[in-house]
Amino acid sequence: MGRRFSLPSDLFGPLFADDAVAAQTDDGAVLRALLDVEAALARAEASVGVIPADAADAIVAATSGSFDVAALGRAAQSSGNPVVPLVRALEKELPESARPWVHHGATSQDVLDTALMLVAYRATGPILDALRAATDTLAALAQRHRGTLMVGRTLGQQALPTTFGLKAAGWLVALDTAAARLRTVRESTLAVQFGGAAGTLAALRDRGLPVAAALAAELGLAEPTVPWHTDRQRILDLGAGLAGIAAALGKVSLDLTLLAQSEVAEVAEGGGGGGSSAMPHKRNPAGSILVRSAGLRTPGLLATLHTAAAQQEHERATGGWHAEWEPLRELLDVVGGASARAARILADLRVDADRMRATLDATGGVLLSENVSGALAGELGRSAAHDLVKNAVASGRPLREVLLDAGVASDRVDAALDPANYLGSADALVDRALAAHAETWRGSAG
Repeated sequence: MGRRFSLPSDLFGPLFADDAVAAQTDDGAVLRALLDVEAALARAEASVGVIPADAADAIVAATSGSFDVAALGRAAQSSGNPVVPLVRALEKELPESARPWVHHGATSQDVLDTALMLVAYRATGPILDALRAATDTLAALAQRHRGTLMVGRTLGQQALPTTFGLKAAGWLVALDTAAARLRTVRESTLAVQFGGAAGTLAALRDRGLPVAAALAAELGLAEPTVPWHTDRQRILDLGAGLAGIAAALGKVSLDLTLLAQSEVAEVAEGGGGGGSSAMPHKRNPAGSILVRSAGLRTPGLLATLHTAAAQQEHERATGGWHAEWEPLRELLDVVGGASARAARILADLRVDADRMRATLDATGGVLLSENVSGALAGELGRSAAHDLVKNAVASGRPLREVLLDAGVASDRVDAALDPANYLGSADALVDRALAAHAETWRGSAG
């Protein structure tokens, strides 16, 4: 039934895909979706009296048979898509009286587009499950570490104190936002395609719209306003939803790899992986590296979908439609793999709160310079306070020592240099992120 992964390599596929998603995107799953569409079409047409009920029963029974994926792929070369040889293969399994009714009123693109919508619906289920697990873990980290002080970094440099809880809350909100977008696409954008040869449903006379509605109901997909043969906005919405997840996960994984650097060592991936083939001492953040790679791959895949969407001439496209099939499956696979891997990484993440505080303390209070100058402005004047702190930092001496030498009372110095006193709204922001997370997943399964 084809490869286990739709990605083109059994060697690399397991690194970037996930079993639960791959089971819905591989060749066998696509074939199953094609057959499901043909069966649903027969049932829909029978339900509104377009084809005989016994013919529909025969077609449905035939779609449960076994078909050779590789043979269909080879045969598809002459027609440009696998639906044509599949319909011929189905006809051979039918009694003569039912053969005229298989695929009735549909075109190949109707069946393949709808099948890919089914594939996407089925594959995004486990993706959202993984994202729910990942964001629940992030919510727990945000709560647990809302008071864990660490260095905040901007433009690659140490900036101000922050908390690991707020950092986790930032990751949480981004990933929740991306997950909510994908869930909206799954629930309302994935739609049946049914327009017939040129989008008019002419072969069904006046029964085309009732059949389209019945087909959507059979498959549990949305019913579009009009056939979308050359309107690929649904594909773009799906692609953008998946790419948004990859981007959010890419940001998390990049932060994790930076925090796991030997010179920083504030977090580490759990488990026994991450070894080097040459250096026994290394513990590479291998999982985060693989997740980050998904964020680097998805822009190119999404660009292909966007390019194809603009190459949709007249009522049916010459190549623009065909160009979408593999990039769309690869997007589902790559994002599915990254989501599942991120959920596992976060569940086992080791957060070294002591190391975070030690890094912060090692700055000698420099990161509190904004707070100190503000606290002394009333007594010394804003410019004098600013210059005092600036010169202290430039001297390389501990800021506390310089301030005491300048005659500032020790209790005021200690208060101004306590990073816990300069976190602004960090705690309240964590609360907002946690509340938004609960709202994002309210009513969802899991």
